[in-house]
Amino acid sequence: MASAPVLYEERDTLGIITLNRPEKLNTLNEAVIQGIVDAVERATLSEDVRCVILRGAGRMFCAGYDLTAGGEEGAGFRPRFGAPRPQPRPGAWDPVRDLAFMGHNVRRFMALWECPKPVIAEIHGYCVGGATDLVLCADLIFMADDAVIGYPPSRIFGTPTTVLWVYRIGLERAKQFLLSGDQIDATTAERIGLCAKVFPAARLSEETEAYARRFQHIPANQLALNKLLINQVIELMGLRTGQLLGTLFDGITRHTEEALRWVESFGEVGFREAIRRRDAPFGDYGEAKKRSTGEQ
Repeated sequence: MASAPVLYEERDTLGIITLNRPEKLNTLNEAVIQGIVDAVERATLSEDVRCVILRGAGRMFCAGYDLTAGGEEGAGFRPRFGAPRPQPRPGAWDPVRDLAFMGHNVRRFMALWECPKPVIAEIHGYCVGGATDLVLCADLIFMADDAVIGYPPSRIFGTPTTVLWVYRIGLERAKQFLLSGDQIDATTAERIGLCAKVFPAARLSEETEAYARRFQHIPANQLALNKLLINQVIELMGLRTGQLLGTLFDGITRHTEEALRWVESFGEVGFREAIRRRDAPFGDYGEAKKRSTGEQ
């Protein structure tokens, strides 16, 4: 079980879900996404679990989708639309098929949102790109004091599919960080309301578990009804419609001429260099780490 892409354990009143691909920076693929859904289901059905914690093994929470896993199919992009269609010509994009398989991922991320028990996402290291689509579906986000969150795909190759940014941080901040793709450090995330608490990295898990245990003193039906009430208000503001648009626009941005050329550059200069060139003008994410450590 230690080699499973997602681990699940119950400890006291906690259901702990751990992304377990540290050698791949816990990047999302089909096995990880489905593993999360299965673990949430187990926690939901457990009579002992009162709160769910989502965390990552290794040096970071999650580096987003696994774009090195052999294209879209490897990264969890599975066809979810069985209608007959002609053989597509090279380079053709089928928006309905794209919407179907990316929408499938959104629905699975929303398992955190729909779980009747509180879900806390515990972020250490980096949480970027598609990982933010996942964690923003949680009820609370706790970050290590040296953690970073952000959506660099907005610079090229993506739009946030669960579209919860604007609901969490408001119009001005959502535009500030989604138009630029700028990284957000833990201090800033707490200040703008993107995360609830920041703890020293060495104590993050300990503090998260201590907070989560508080929920055992509240009746489970109270937790479920209050969570449902809050979520329903957000959904009345148009969340599901926004997710439809976000998922469709994500497919469009992955098939523009600029995006296609960027993906082609993986084979020309390598994936890491393509990422470096994307972020170098902004000096953040991996580029910020290089500057702080003196790496070349």
